[in-house]
Amino acid sequence: MQNQQQKNISKSGQNWRRKPDSGRSVETLAYGKIPPQAKEMEEAVLGACMLEKQAMDIIIGILKPECFYVDAHKTIYQVFLTLSEAYQPIDILTVVEQLRKAGELELVGGPYYITQLTNKVVSSANIEAHARIIVQKFMQRELIRIGGEIVNDAFEDTSDVFDSLDKAEAQLFSLNDGNLRKDFKVLRTAFNSAMKIIKERMQSDEEITGVPSGFPSLDNVTHGWQDTDLIIIAARPSVGKTAFALNLARNAAMNTIKPTNAAVFCLEMSTLQITCRLISAESGVSLDDITQGNLTDWQLENIWEACDINKLQEGVFIDDTPALSIFELRAKARRLVYNHGVGVIIIDYLQLMSAGSSEGKPGLREQEVSKISRDLKALAKELHVPILALSQLSREVEKRKGGAVLSDLRESGAIEQDADMVMFLSRPDYQQEASEVDPALRGKVDVKIAKHRNGKLATIPLDADLSIQKFSDPCTAADTQRTSSYISKRIADKRFSLESPPPPLDTDDDTEDLPF
Repeated sequence: MQNQQQKNISKSGQNWRRKPDSGRSVETLAYGKIPPQAKEMEEAVLGACMLEKQAMDIIIGILKPECFYVDAHKTIYQVFLTLSEAYQPIDILTVVEQLRKAGELELVGGPYYITQLTNKVVSSANIEAHARIIVQKFMQRELIRIGGEIVNDAFEDTSDVFDSLDKAEAQLFSLNDGNLRKDFKVLRTAFNSAMKIIKERMQSDEEITGVPSGFPSLDNVTHGWQDTDLIIIAARPSVGKTAFALNLARNAAMNTIKPTNAAVFCLEMSTLQITCRLISAESGVSLDDITQGNLTDWQLENIWEACDINKLQEGVFIDDTPALSIFELRAKARRLVYNHGVGVIIIDYLQLMSAGSSEGKPGLREQEVSKISRDLKALAKELHVPILALSQLSREVEKRKGGAVLSDLRESGAIEQDADMVMFLSRPDYQQEASEVDPALRGKVDVKIAKHRNGKLATIPLDADLSIQKFSDPCTAADTQRTSSYISKRIADKRFSLESPPPPLDTDDDTEDLPF
């Protein structure tokens, strides 16, 4: 029956048979060579799809139309995809009919060429291997194209070299991402991997399996920030989102048991502003005094000593690029993870990012934020690190009692869907007159875990002194993870103050008892 179909179509197409485009491209002229290609394998793969029902299921996750070198093959494969989406069979007759409806039958070589493709099939058993070779050839051609663009940009005096580098890196990463797909794993393999990790955790004395937050009460619920998780930290303006995020970055880098380098992408503040906040929290000197330069010599000494004796300077990376796009973030995050060992990424804040494609178009902001949210989750899975993204809350939260809910996340409902964890920060004294606030509630911040995909929900109270941008856990008597050794020594000896020089030593004691 199949042979009869081929004969009938072959005869009907004899009068208007047309040889398909060979697929030669600009690279042929530019380098004097035919670009990498596997035309015979393209023919065999297309032919196998028309002969074997399962063939399309095997390659649909591997090949895209642009992977084919011959233009006619791109068109034919697109027809395969169209038929597959419509749950239609893929054979010679249906493909010819679909091409005829689209007015592209003659352009691909007519019915005769479609029939000839099936004759190129030796065996469909190796179709997956053939498809992957086609992808490799496509990637080689793309490397040639991208390389040509890099050369052209380098010759342009008007182009910024760093913009050209970012563009080239983004293109190369996009090429890698778009064509390397993970295959499924059989449960037996996944089970063995999971049991190995579980046994390692059982043998470890550590209760925190992720990146520590530095707040034991919070870590008891989250067990640390887990790899591949997208964590959203949301609050209204001026509640302390940035200060809290910087405390998390500081605590990750300074943790004595599990130090973790942190990257902070701040789209709202400059590197100087971020650094001043970290200095204030670490030294205990007021942020206002640091910002205004209203410092005594003793306060300046406090800053130098507090920030010089720890790993804070080497463990936190800051990027203050404004209106950062998701493509730029992806490229920079990869460099930080691969080259500097960054283990946690913090973004301040999500709504200030751009997706790139729909920026500035009216009515598309919600779709743009949704894309950013999805891409952040995908990036966390790719880099195998937790990503903490700050987010604004809508004004609706101020119109009712009971605090924020997931639907209050601003500009997109996709944020709550993509996030593995959503936390709301709230202050009892927010938008209240100082005289109206209960003294017991001053300096208190509640961290409400409203969504926790892999754990329980809870509300964790923390202490916050925003004058020095510092958060602490009231349930911890000696917060060694939170306070530098320098400040700990000063606090332990009450004769000392962070704001003024120490008093003179007592001289009443017998100096003969001194060891020197």
